Amino acid sequence: MEKELINSTAETLSPDLLQKINAYWRAANYLSVGQLYLRHNPLLKEPLKLEHVKNMLLGHWGTTPGQNFIYTHLNRIIKQYDLSMIYVSGPGHGGPAVVAGTYLEGTHTEVYPNITQDEDGLRKLFTQFSYPGGISSHASPQTPGSIHEGGELGYSLSHSFGAVMDNPDLIVACVVGDGEAETGPLATAWHSNKFLNPLTDGTVLPILHLNGYKISNPTVLARISHEELEQLFRGYGWNPIFVEGDEPEQMHRDMAKALDYAVDRIKQVKYDARHPNGCRPRWPMIILRSPKGWTGPKEVDGYKIEDNFRSHQIPLSVSASAPAEHLQMLESWMKSYRPEELFDEKGKLIAELQALAPEGDKRMGANPHTNGGNLLRNLRLPDFRNYAVTVESPGADGEGDTHVSGRFLRDVIKENQDKRNFRIFGPDETVSNRLDAVFETTNRQWDAPIAEHDEFLAAEGSITEMLSEHQCEGWLEGYLLTGRHGLFNCYEAFIHIVDSMFNQHAKWLKTTSEISWRRRIASLNILLTSTVWRQDHNGFTHQDPGFIDHVVNKKATIVRVYLPPDANCLLSVMDHCLRSYHYVNVIVAGKHPAPQWLNMDEAVAHCTRGIGIWKFASNDQDAETDVVMACCGDVPTLETLAAVSIIREHLPDIRVRVINVVDLFKLQKSTEHTHGLNDKDYNELFTTDKPVIFAFHGYPWLVHRLTYNRANNTGMHVRGYKEEGTITTSFDMTVLNEMDRFHLVMDVIDRLPQTGSKGVYLKQLLQDKLIEHKHYININGKDMPEILNWKWKQ
Repeated sequence: MEKELINSTAETLSPDLLQKINAYWRAANYLSVGQLYLRHNPLLKEPLKLEHVKNMLLGHWGTTPGQNFIYTHLNRIIKQYDLSMIYVSGPGHGGPAVVAGTYLEGTHTEVYPNITQDEDGLRKLFTQFSYPGGISSHASPQTPGSIHEGGELGYSLSHSFGAVMDNPDLIVACVVGDGEAETGPLATAWHSNKFLNPLTDGTVLPILHLNGYKISNPTVLARISHEELEQLFRGYGWNPIFVEGDEPEQMHRDMAKALDYAVDRIKQVKYDARHPNGCRPRWPMIILRSPKGWTGPKEVDGYKIEDNFRSHQIPLSVSASAPAEHLQMLESWMKSYRPEELFDEKGKLIAELQALAPEGDKRMGANPHTNGGNLLRNLRLPDFRNYAVTVESPGADGEGDTHVSGRFLRDVIKENQDKRNFRIFGPDETVSNRLDAVFETTNRQWDAPIAEHDEFLAAEGSITEMLSEHQCEGWLEGYLLTGRHGLFNCYEAFIHIVDSMFNQHAKWLKTTSEISWRRRIASLNILLTSTVWRQDHNGFTHQDPGFIDHVVNKKATIVRVYLPPDANCLLSVMDHCLRSYHYVNVIVAGKHPAPQWLNMDEAVAHCTRGIGIWKFASNDQDAETDVVMACCGDVPTLETLAAVSIIREHLPDIRVRVINVVDLFKLQKSTEHTHGLNDKDYNELFTTDKPVIFAFHGYPWLVHRLTYNRANNTGMHVRGYKEEGTITTSFDMTVLNEMDRFHLVMDVIDRLPQTGSKGVYLKQLLQDKLIEHKHYININGKDMPEILNWKWKQ
């Protein structure tokens, strides 16, 4: 069918329209070369001189003409079929094409009024590209119409699918580079077509751009046969349409026919969804094979350039040290696009070409979904206090903190189902992470066969799960960037898989916060559970709390890290994070039954402060503090309070202050993080000269890093995870890392000489307890009764 389509004698384009589309493409290519090279003489009204050329030539040409070709043709179908479409540029550093496309359609000038539609505006457009104080060489946040940061490869298709979820009228044209297609996230993302509901979701039209090369190597997909390539994508469940060649006129005709066919197929899929036949749809995709560096220099200094890897970046060096003929080659290259036919005397695109672009919000650079904050609506949130755990006294039994929050999230989904602007994403872990209450009101969205004994699968749902952390993160990012809200839940150890994706999203948030026309979007909320201290049955591979170390590297204006110690605190934190905008919120919480410490009123006050003294556990109210026992995280809190109970029983004269930290950034100085404590408040809590025994959820050095410049940093003794783990009991995990109650008490004894002989005898007792513990678990395979049955006593 596809070959018949491409070779059909029926013409989609009239000769006049063909000529105009080719001219528009030439204009986009001209602007792209100008961005790479020029800072003066933008219309070549005088002979090109070296001083007209930038001193540093930075950027990428190879992918650009192909993307200009695509953008030009998408404009036509948007106008012809009245489509709502956005453009995602997947190939790295395809910025010249997207900037050229948005400038020609007028949106670039609308958001940057100084980049006018005239000769001076062209000069500024060219100069700003990859230039100090200008814009990036990829489809960055500064580019109107972009929801996808093109600086890192692999996520374009995931972002595109996230964008169309719950957006039934939106089409995302996602250009996938053949180098990008070799990345793991992108290769997996082709399966996202099994998660779209044609009735309630929009459409992703992938355009696989095969231009043959990466930086200096051929690409895999460009070197396999046509038959193998077609079978590959049919196997993925796609309907591939091929457009292949290098002769512009025929390629324009073929691309127009391919896009018309794709639009027809999309409409047919939408129609069939209203009249179901039991078959999963095969969405169309386009495979565009065109030369790398198309229309650029054929050969430079004896080297093949067009259709070769050497066109990937700057294909022609032009400088005082380069061969003199290169300047003339650049001028000839740019004049080959015949700019005098494209722009009027003032430097504005001629009217008949302007008319090819869509108008208003239909322009891809102006589509409201590309500036999602403009579409963002507040979530309807139930009162989280209604889900409170009853805590009559500290240490009450708990059913699992995330299990409690699951009921709250269930009703968040219920309250927003009509708005369809909240989803939970996760890699097959929503039940494992004990958020299963959400399935009382929704299902996992799934557009593949459903077997008799499957659970919670349906064509429509607010839970999206795939065993790929990359896809879950990418879907959520695309969902947020187009104006919705969501949550990603994940095992703590494996969130590292998306370290780099988090990096890029945090950079996007930081950059967009500095762009006046960009609107704030909903926060990226990440819930980490199945944590290091309760992965005893899975062992060492599942034990890693280091993601929060990675997070704190980002700008203080963007990142937040919360470690609620119990269910009521988790509810308060979750409500706060879901209401927030333009942050990355990382919440670390337990899923196993654990003691509950604060009633709801106390939890709200504590979480609002982010840090505080727990009076019920402290005994220094009327005397000078001897030691500060600090804790951050649910298991560290449990072990700290157990240690305090031992001190109270055996060393009653020791005055202990217990501090619990929910908001990790409270430890930083207020001059370094907006949540940080000032020196006065910090010193009042931690003292300036008393030992601080700090039980921490993660790696100990993170606390040292956050407090290195505090007055009492030499008195800070942190115990946390130190890369000791195996399959063992939960308490033994704390023993292996010396963060258990016995080691904490021994720390106190070692630092308080006033404990005297009582301290010596208690330390030996605790050492004996550790020996007893090891023997007991080796024989019985579980923790000692005094550990399992321990309760806090006032």
